Amino acid sequence: MTEHENHGDGAQVKTGTTGEGGAEVAAIPELVIISGMSGAGRSTAAKCLEDLGWFVVDNLPPALIPTMVDLGARSQGNVARIAVVVDVRGRRFFDNLRESLADLAAKNVKRRVLFLEASDEALVRRFESVRRPHPLQGDGRIVDGIAAERDLLRELRGDADLVIDTSSLNVHELRAKMDAQFAGEEEPELRATVMSFGYKYGLPVDADLVVDCRFLPNPHWVPELRPFTGLNEEVSGYVFNQPGAKEFLDRYAELLQLIAAGYRREGKRYVTIAIGCTGGKHRSVAMSERLAPRLAAEGVETVIVHRDMGRE
Repeated sequence: MTEHENHGDGAQVKTGTTGEGGAEVAAIPELVIISGMSGAGRSTAAKCLEDLGWFVVDNLPPALIPTMVDLGARSQGNVARIAVVVDVRGRRFFDNLRESLADLAAKNVKRRVLFLEASDEALVRRFESVRRPHPLQGDGRIVDGIAAERDLLRELRGDADLVIDTSSLNVHELRAKMDAQFAGEEEPELRATVMSFGYKYGLPVDADLVVDCRFLPNPHWVPELRPFTGLNEEVSGYVFNQPGAKEFLDRYAELLQLIAAGYRREGKRYVTIAIGCTGGKHRSVAMSERLAPRLAAEGVETVIVHRDMGRE
């Protein structure tokens, strides 16, 4: 996936509310700040939001974000949702971002930070494929620029509401993820992605919470179960008949209820819960399939992703 310049001009019409005396009150636009690693798909994400009716501004200096929101509020509802791409091309303005975010919070602006992430290997491959230098590499190598950018964006990544790892995604898969997160007309209180994975393939970089199922016996060593996955009833039954499996599911679901309540109070709308086993094929898949309905029953909109199932 390569980055392409994008200057969006889409808009969604939204009627303002009416205050006392019949005066129309300006509607404060919803705001998404798109940032992340160069080459990770920021422009693709921005284009997707534009197609969904957002007013998209590429490479806006962070200090001007509150001004952009104010202009949207005075547009008589014509600019109801704004997406702003912030990246290292405006690095001399980047220090102003935190101050701008504080200003937006004081104005009760509904804002989210979307961070696009990718592995070093994927980013190097993408830059080499288009024969472009990294914007921060200077006289060094591409990997030097990537390292500098990671350091610059570290704090913003930690504060992001949603992190999407595009290392193994093509453009269409990224668009599907964006559609799933932003296309809904009614914004749920909390969305959760329950992701099974295999430790031997590495930790998911976009995980908010990680839990380990390797304390349970591995169905891989049961010859009649080895060819199947945790989606198979026999495999799932084997996993949950092991000592501690059901108790673990119950306790972890209770813990997630507490965490979900805290996320709602803090205004966090997205969480990725990663459940790991050795290969990401049996135990983690079975546990994910049992955990997701528990979250859904608590009012959390939940999707399941089996990252490594099928890799072996």
